[in-house]
Amino acid sequence: MARALLLTGVWAIPPINWRPGLTVSHPARSRRVLDAPTLLGLATREDFRRAANALVDEMDAGEGDLVIDLGATREVDSSGLGALILIQRHAADRRLRVVLRGVGPELEYLLVLTKLDDLFEFE
Repeated sequence: MARALLLTGVWAIPPINWRPGLTVSHPARSRRVLDAPTLLGLATREDFRRAANALVDEMDAGEGDLVIDLGATREVDSSGLGALILIQRHAADRRLRVVLRGVGPELEYLLVLTKLDDLFEFE
C-alpha cells in the first residue's frame, strides 16, 4: 500500500510516478479582504459591489478568495443580501470563492433560511 503524504494540510495518496525526494508544492491562494459597511443596504450596495468586483477582477481566475469582513456590519437588508449574491456570482464566474468573515447570528440565520449559506465559505 502506498504511503500517504500531507500536502497542503490534506492527506493524499501519492501519484504512481511519485518518487521520494521530489517536492510537490501548491502556491497559496490569493486573498483580498473587503470590510463591509456598518449598514449594508440600498444606500451602500452599489459602492460595496463595485469595490468587491474590482478586487475579484484583480485576482487570476481560479486562484483566489474574496474575504468579506462583516464584523462591523450591524444591518443587512434585502438590497445588501442581493449585493452579496451578485458578488458571489461574479466571483464564481471567475472560479473564485467568497468567504464571509464575522457573520453575526441574524445574518447567518437569514442566509440559512434563504438557503444561500451554501454559496459562501465562512470564517
